[in-house]
Amino acid sequence: MEINLISDTVTRPSKGMLEAMMQAEVGDDVFKNDPTINALEEKVAKLFGKEAALLFPSGTMANQTAIKLHTQPGDQLIADKYAHVYNYEGGGVSFNSGVSCKLIDGERGMVTAKQVEASINPPDFYHSPRTSLVCLENTTNKGGGACWDLEEMKAIRKVCDTHGLKYHLDGARLWNAMVARKQKPQDFGHLFDTISVCFSKGLGCPVGSMLVGSKEDMDKALRIRKVLGGGMRQAGYLAAAAIYALDHQWERLEEDHRKAEEIAAVLRTLPFIKGVEPVETNILIFNITDDVDESGFLNTLKEHGVHIISMGQGKLRIVTHLDYTDTMHQYFLDLIQRIPVKKATL
Repeated sequence: MEINLISDTVTRPSKGMLEAMMQAEVGDDVFKNDPTINALEEKVAKLFGKEAALLFPSGTMANQTAIKLHTQPGDQLIADKYAHVYNYEGGGVSFNSGVSCKLIDGERGMVTAKQVEASINPPDFYHSPRTSLVCLENTTNKGGGACWDLEEMKAIRKVCDTHGLKYHLDGARLWNAMVARKQKPQDFGHLFDTISVCFSKGLGCPVGSMLVGSKEDMDKALRIRKVLGGGMRQAGYLAAAAIYALDHQWERLEEDHRKAEEIAAVLRTLPFIKGVEPVETNILIFNITDDVDESGFLNTLKEHGVHIISMGQGKLRIVTHLDYTDTMHQYFLDLIQRIPVKKATL
């Protein structure tokens, strides 16, 4: 049995999703003539209470487009030190937009309005970069799938309004946050200038992310997407997968959250586990004790058909998802309690 818990990006389209893709009506989206993409963009924009939406091949491209949209070269954006836009997008902030990042030492990838306000550079002090954008991430990837408090997000919105800053949400796993906290898309749509959402993680699609915002911003984003090479032709097959996912595979994310917490509960009982971070959604981060050989531990799991990932600095990550079945779950829970653990060589 092979169990891949490296990420929720490893899923494959379900039977129902494949059928929806095969039946999709397609056109050339570069000319905005793909009816299924147009329907998806309209559907997601309406969900969030926004005027428009734009389909992207990846979440990174959607985020980078938003940053380019809201900044000028030489500007600075504010984000938590764990932010995906800083850590995992290939330096795109500087490469694509000529922008630097002011990183805040938050809690599990989440910052406070007070911290944001303290990080804004004085606009009349020309020696420092002009602060123009605040980027949040929900759920936080490096923060272990943590969900933001909506009231804190509202407080940060007020700071942005006071100082004339734009406000972007990297919502790659926002679907998970909404299920976990019982929130609605419009709760976020009312707050942010732009939001990116991903279909190829918890929702189980093969490809695709989307950016939502005002009609004016999405018209500008269309040009940026073109410059970045993100225009796609008959991509309605991918849009059909996303529509199917929203209609059939969104609410089931609660299953993934439950399984992640059940794994965490078992890990907390094991003597070779140093600590398990709080679990809210489908991401579980834990540390093994200092006397355990990390690479040996990962290799032993692989020998038993289980694949997880190291995030560095002693952190290991497990991500539950659509293709992680009940049978796999029981196997893994049994395995982790009896697996031989190699001691580190001093």
